[in-house]
Amino acid sequence: MSDLIDAEGFRANVGIVLMRSDGTVFLGRRVGGRGWQFPQGGMLEGENLEDALYRELHEEVGLTRSHVRLLGQTHGWLRYRLPSRYVRRNRHPVCIGQKQRWCLLKLASDAADFRLDTTTEPEFDQWRWVEYWEPVLTVVAFKRRVYARALTELAPVAFPDGAPTAPAWLADVAAPQRHSKRSAAALD
Repeated sequence: MSDLIDAEGFRANVGIVLMRSDGTVFLGRRVGGRGWQFPQGGMLEGENLEDALYRELHEEVGLTRSHVRLLGQTHGWLRYRLPSRYVRRNRHPVCIGQKQRWCLLKLASDAADFRLDTTTEPEFDQWRWVEYWEPVLTVVAFKRRVYARALTELAPVAFPDGAPTAPAWLADVAAPQRHSKRSAAALD
């Protein structure tokens, strides 16, 4: 099976916001210290969103469906473009970015055993729990807008009694980019 890349060059992807009972969220450090991010991964041809979600959860952090409860997901695709240096132009179809559906999972037990070595090429080499909004500033810059939008959309589900106050900078990060109509349209 291969990745699903649409006619515009966006690879279908599932993003995972994994939350503990105290409202903190999981961040993994990419192998080799290449930044911190949520678990995420491409959907394969013939794979539905839920199957991709649980496959990626197991591959990246060693958890199964029994370790979590699915609380919700974003309503539509959230997109980001890859910086040009990451676009592999020698592959067909060319992938210029990701379109993601974000899923909010809550651990069934805060004592879950994480395993970062379930594949021959692990995604993460460390992990930690952080406050809900922190990943927006921690992730690589070209993913920040998508993180802000996903966390904003999922906050009412994550915190039905009231989400943690959004930081003042969040609105600026989540706002559409103004420098180019083309790049702003690609992110929506």
